[in-house]
Amino acid sequence: MKIAIAQLNPIIGDISGNAKLILEAAKKAQILDAKLMITPELSLIGYPPRDLLIYPSLIEAAGVELEKLAQDLPSEIAVLVGTVIFNSQAAQNGEKSLFNSAALLANGKVKQIFHKRLLPTYDVFDEDRYFEPGKSSDFFTLDTSPESSESSVKVGVTICEDLWNDAEFWGKRNYTCDPMKELAEQQVDFVINMSASPYRVRKQKLREAMLEHSTNRYQIPIIYVNQVGGNDDLIFDGCSVVFNSAGNVIYRAKPFETNLAVVEFNSAKKDLISVNFESINLPESEDEEIWSALVLGVKDYVRKCGFSKVVLGLSGGIDSALVAAIATAALGKENVFVILMPSPYSSEHSVKDADALVENLGIPKQIISIGDLMKGYDNSLADLFADTNFGIAEENIQSRIRGNLLMAISNKFGHLLLSTGNKSEMAVGYCTLYGDMNGGLAVISDVPKTRVYSLCRWLNEQAVNSNKKFYGAENLLITQKQNIIPENIITKAPSAELKEDQKDQDSLPAYEVLDEILFRLVENCESLDEIIAAGHDSEVVNKVVKLVMRAEFKRRQAPPGLKISERAFGTGWRMPIAKELEQNKTRKLSK
Repeated sequence: MKIAIAQLNPIIGDISGNAKLILEAAKKAQILDAKLMITPELSLIGYPPRDLLIYPSLIEAAGVELEKLAQDLPSEIAVLVGTVIFNSQAAQNGEKSLFNSAALLANGKVKQIFHKRLLPTYDVFDEDRYFEPGKSSDFFTLDTSPESSESSVKVGVTICEDLWNDAEFWGKRNYTCDPMKELAEQQVDFVINMSASPYRVRKQKLREAMLEHSTNRYQIPIIYVNQVGGNDDLIFDGCSVVFNSAGNVIYRAKPFETNLAVVEFNSAKKDLISVNFESINLPESEDEEIWSALVLGVKDYVRKCGFSKVVLGLSGGIDSALVAAIATAALGKENVFVILMPSPYSSEHSVKDADALVENLGIPKQIISIGDLMKGYDNSLADLFADTNFGIAEENIQSRIRGNLLMAISNKFGHLLLSTGNKSEMAVGYCTLYGDMNGGLAVISDVPKTRVYSLCRWLNEQAVNSNKKFYGAENLLITQKQNIIPENIITKAPSAELKEDQKDQDSLPAYEVLDEILFRLVENCESLDEIIAAGHDSEVVNKVVKLVMRAEFKRRQAPPGLKISERAFGTGWRMPIAKELEQNKTRKLSK
């Protein structure tokens, strides 16, 4: 029996459009002689639907579309569709009104419904807010051969988190039940996992280690089908994968792209075997992985929000250079418009570097000098600012002039404005509210500064080696063995150039130090004492944490950013850290 794996890219709330994607995939799967097709979690309404789920009309529309889809599907193939189902017992039992479900469609009807049992509430997940957990782990049967009455196969169904509770793998149990164990006890022939698992760096290796452990433990094959695409701040990498009963990968879908492929269940061996579809290796480096995620995130954010072109300010610095390259790879050079806005503080090399990047990418540009605008502000504020020293207020005016110009261009031409701040600077507030923070999408706001450098070096390495196989390469001008990001942009000292001879390190620790502290604080949730014990200077650590706390309001005003790490900045750790800072102050006084 052949089984089709449909790695789809749905749009949240576009029920009819998503149904069309499923139907088109099913018709292709039928041509491949598949008897069963699997789609990702909530494939009919898109993931994560969040507060769209509070609208009964959307749930009703999903029900109507599900019935219609069942009738429209080819009769020769059964399809598992991710959807939302009303909980008819909710009012009576005091339960949530919805289930996160999988529907088995076959022969024109909705044959069977399966409910997700484990509802995550960590990181970006908030499923317990909307859904009631399923009460049991179930399977369905399919006939593998019409000629034999003993040729049915038992297929266990799980949805995403349902496979993430193996106490043997994690060293603890996170939920009261283990759906995989229950299905193994029911002696299913293989297990399907319909997933919408967001991307983060190195996550696929963790997923596959977990799946390999489960197949080895129970000797049951697993088909993992993941959503692909960008939805707001979340990126889904796909990477659908199939393990046979020996725990070996027999198929892996290409990451960050839609895909349809077939594997086969061999009734004699009671195992899944590969068919003539190329199994893709995982990206060789973290930089390649992150680059692919960011390019996909920009492409889908622009497309799904109804834009076609983007605009950004190009300073000659490394952050805007990387964002321009990502946008060009995502959208094509004709859809990226950059604005150079030199001021009296802009160095000659910055303008030259920006021009060189524009030429390397082949993108259109416009130069708008802001010196006269700065003088106008100075004249207007001269009386009020008399007898005061030049400082941050004056520096920020320059940034806000640029932000205002970029927003005017965005409004005038309908281009989406991309902001270019990185995670390190956003974390500590080294940015200007209503200035360089303006925008509709913060492309690299979850990318630390040290990673920005690493990504630019990686990109140049691909270009120098004439590699045209990485994600988005077809939109970049890789015609000669030369850098895309000018070398001077990478090697010069980073500067906001808001005053004479300004350097980032005048205000911040070295980025290698800053990023390490931020990683320990935000990603690893370490205490101040733990960070200091790791070898960091206590004064530097305290300064960074105070900056992070002060910058919280700024981050709340920032545009959405593409998420690539496990934890972005939030308020959950703010009070404990504040308390710890106060305790540190008390300890110093007592000494």
